[in-house]
Amino acid sequence: MPTPAKGPRLGGGAAHERLMLANLSAALFEHKRITTTLTKAKRLSPYAERLVTFAKRGDLSSRRRVLGLISDKGVVHELFTDIAKAVENRDGGYTRITKIGNRKGDNAPMAVIELVLEPLSAKQAVVKEAATAAAAAALVEEAAAPVEEAAAPAEAAEAKYAGAHAATEDNEAPEGFPVKGNEDSMKFHVPGSRWYDATVAEVWFDSAESAAAAGFAPAGGEAAQEVEAE
Repeated sequence: MPTPAKGPRLGGGAAHERLMLANLSAALFEHKRITTTLTKAKRLSPYAERLVTFAKRGDLSSRRRVLGLISDKGVVHELFTDIAKAVENRDGGYTRITKIGNRKGDNAPMAVIELVLEPLSAKQAVVKEAATAAAAAALVEEAAAPVEEAAAPAEAAEAKYAGAHAATEDNEAPEGFPVKGNEDSMKFHVPGSRWYDATVAEVWFDSAESAAAAGFAPAGGEAAQEVEAE
């Protein structure tokens, strides 16, 4: 016989153990609490909680998986309607084990295993509400971040040069900033000049005077810019 993965196996074999756990789960879901040995209660707890998790999903696939283990349709219906609804706000811990002493005769330790169907305490509800609010606030901050990042380059360019505006993605002149500036060559181009259309602006100025004050020289000389600008 193969060795069980965790502790001694219940019953005579693997199939017998699966049937015992399925029957114990059905009794637990039907009566909400049962008395059994401590060993069986500890093995039943994760098994029953897994079935409750399937019930909380509520889809057809989960219902079929539970019906493959528990043949009583009435118990499965109660699990998916009443029990799943009662624990919908819980993230786990659907069962509780309470030791009740030893059994007369063989002195086996006994325990009561029951479903935890009570609503969340006020403290737990507040913690859950705070976590939900924090998650919502994080989503709002993430949505607002691109707007702040887009505003940052314009503020940086204005802080670096007086009368300047940051470059735009479409290379279109911002309103009130018609003069193109190229920081690599430190040249500026006024509208209508020879290389104006072919130049990609790295910074925009509101006038040629502002560009000159920032240290930019007219491309092709002052005369060329003035003639082309006219």
